[in-house]
Amino acid sequence: MTEDQKAAETATLRRVRRWIVIFIVCLALSGLTAFPLETETRWLAGLVDGSPLAEHFPAAAAWAERVRDGVAETNVRYPFLAYGTDWLAFAHLVIAIAFWGPYRDPVRNVWVIRWAMTACAAIIPLALICGPLRGIPLAWRFVDMSFGVVGVIPLLIVLRGIRRLEWAAALRQAPPVLAA
Repeated sequence: MTEDQKAAETATLRRVRRWIVIFIVCLALSGLTAFPLETETRWLAGLVDGSPLAEHFPAAAAWAERVRDGVAETNVRYPFLAYGTDWLAFAHLVIAIAFWGPYRDPVRNVWVIRWAMTACAAIIPLALICGPLRGIPLAWRFVDMSFGVVGVIPLLIVLRGIRRLEWAAALRQAPPVLAA
């Protein structure tokens, strides 16, 4: 292996790890936002109320208020339901921890990346099927689906880098070719 090949492989590994860290951070932040749901919905409704968004998209403003009121009322009357979003947050954090394997050894743990890409794709049918059943507006379902679309982008970059690392490892293990 030449020095250039070694440097290229090291750069690829660093790039893969950098994207994995970005994905872990985003996944953890997404999970942590499930804890203060009432505060966040109050902030969202406050931001929308009185803004140009409310004038141009009154349905969005009404939806933000409805969600705020629904979360607040549910927390007062049925606080145990918030336990479900606590578990949602926990699941995000545990899934983020699962990416430690690909961070340490991307080639051996490529299955985690492929599994996560499948999960990103599964967001779309979930939003399209369950959204209407729960009365979620179409525009909000597109917001939900965007997490899968945006989430798969760093995973595709990581997968491409892992394939390069696999190729480099295969070349290192291949027997030398004899010149005729």
